[in-house]
Amino acid sequence: MTETTAKPISPRRSIFAGWRQNIIYLGFVVIFIFFAITLHDKGFLETTNLLNIVRQTAVIAVMAVAMTFVLSGGEIDLSVGALAGLASVVTAMSIDAGGPWLGIAGGLATGLVVGLINGFITTRVGIPSFLTTLAMMGIANGVAMWVSDTRSVPIVDRAFPYFFGGGDLGPIPSLLIWMLIVGAIGHVALRRTTFGRRVLATGGNEIAARFSGIDTRSIKMRILIVSSVAAALAGMLYAGRLHSGRFQFGEGDELSVIAAAVLGGTSLFGGKGTVVGSIVGALMIGLINNGLILMGLEFSQQLIARGVIIILAVAISQNRR
Repeated sequence: MTETTAKPISPRRSIFAGWRQNIIYLGFVVIFIFFAITLHDKGFLETTNLLNIVRQTAVIAVMAVAMTFVLSGGEIDLSVGALAGLASVVTAMSIDAGGPWLGIAGGLATGLVVGLINGFITTRVGIPSFLTTLAMMGIANGVAMWVSDTRSVPIVDRAFPYFFGGGDLGPIPSLLIWMLIVGAIGHVALRRTTFGRRVLATGGNEIAARFSGIDTRSIKMRILIVSSVAAALAGMLYAGRLHSGRFQFGEGDELSVIAAAVLGGTSLFGGKGTVVGSIVGALMIGLINNGLILMGLEFSQQLIARGVIIILAVAISQNRR
């Protein structure tokens, strides 16, 4: 009998693999340094500007954390942006009717109901989540326009905006606190719990996961509910920060949310995800947007430059061996 030995991995290949694994963090640092040098005379490094970047991207980061679970489980949710707008309207109307606690309950209930519908149609009826959530995107947007009569619904209560996006704890924006809390919960849930391991197993190989005893339909139902509730929370944060509910809030956010998750290293094909990477991906997108604006580029030029940067970063981060 001949004895076979494992082929050793060269140190050079190991270093290269580690570099690819951390490309999102290296890319973030490189882009930050680039803008810090080129825009040092335009206030890029000022505390106010850096905090504004956080404020502008925290809501996307919150939804990107939940999207990490959805993509890791082999599904997708295109309704998050429209749902955020609907939740902001429901929250504002509920606050007007019964105060902040009713507003919080109304916003979260909206996310829960939409998540249950998305999950039921996807897992029980058998319609792919891409089509289900695409249809829900239109429904949520239409309902938000209908119940608000396409008008802004003001929030006059002072307590709600302070805790949900509009206040600060000393120099720290409440939006940053929300982002860190949601990020910490998401990271622990994905990496340290049985639920997280089952999500990754379901997305990696659903048939094998089913044979190993995992109720994959239940997992898919739960991640779609998590995504919708996170989108509703995002809508509440929009409402708190801007002191109103509007159906336009969250418009187009689904693309930024998915881009942030994929940019951070979550696979579009399931089985792999990182919450920390998704948050960094969201911050990178905000960093790029802010830097391009300060550089004085026209909006059309900003779209081109931002798209090229994201494509390059995703191509490198997703092509891991």
